[in-house]
Amino acid sequence: MNTQLLEGLAGVERAASLLAAGQAVAVPTETVYGLAAHALDPEAAARIFEAKERPAFDPLIVHLPSIEWLDRLTTAAGDPLVQALVQRFWPGPLTIVVPRRPIVPDIVTSGLPTVALRMSAHPLFRALLSRFGKPVAAPSANRFGRISPTTAAHVLEELGGRIPLILDGGPCEIGLESTVVAPHEGGLRILRAGPVSVGELASLAPILPAGPVIESPGQLTSHYAPRTPLRLFSDPAEADAWRGPETAGLLAWNRAVIPPQFSAMEVLTPRDDPREAAARLFAAMRRLDALGLDLILAEPPPPSGLAVAILDRLRKAAGTR
Repeated sequence: MNTQLLEGLAGVERAASLLAAGQAVAVPTETVYGLAAHALDPEAAARIFEAKERPAFDPLIVHLPSIEWLDRLTTAAGDPLVQALVQRFWPGPLTIVVPRRPIVPDIVTSGLPTVALRMSAHPLFRALLSRFGKPVAAPSANRFGRISPTTAAHVLEELGGRIPLILDGGPCEIGLESTVVAPHEGGLRILRAGPVSVGELASLAPILPAGPVIESPGQLTSHYAPRTPLRLFSDPAEADAWRGPETAGLLAWNRAVIPPQFSAMEVLTPRDDPREAAARLFAAMRRLDALGLDLILAEPPPPSGLAVAILDRLRKAAGTR
């Protein structure tokens, strides 16, 4: 299969026609690039799992073209907490897990009684959703478990030859997947850390424990991983003391000089800005992964604000290593 890269309105028109034909296409969002297909068509949704080599037990996020679709897909549209979340954070990088209506296919929810819903703020993706007029399922546009893509070139590297089109919207502004929450009586459970912080959510409702059961994307203990083994230091000072026989690269938080024992270094935020670090994270991991190193070692970020989501991605990229 030949994979096209298109921009602007021409890309939107072509993507809409492919979605209507039951195909999966890559799309930009403000968080990471997604692989989109008609969410209410089981055969179209199956193309996402096929292209990504994604296991069927991992549910998909459904993106809404308009707020009117909220009541069509969930029985919880009138819930006061759901309404408060929607009014404050949509469109934006927040996914809400709510009870689903029968119209949502089992393949999209992995058979769960809930569905993960979001409205993106990316103008090109919003134009596509408006043109298509129906919800789309859109997990990250990479092969399962790999580093999430934040540019069209990353998507082409991951899925070239597997999908017909990549809608190129430039680099993603945020660079980390959406925060995922599940409203419950008495509060919110945070199922995946992301750009919407704990503090912002806690201003609306108490934060409850997440629980051990997989309810949304991004809850696996190993995810977002490079092919090169990645290990996360518990303290930044460990990077200076590290010695090993392996050829290693350092994923640094904020350093001016590479320690001599490392063969390469990527710095996430020279300005010590978590937003800058989030936007650079996955691209920096990809650059280190491309060098043929034996090992990538990562410094932990300060555990507050958006850096909590960055730490979550690094822990999952390290997995059990």
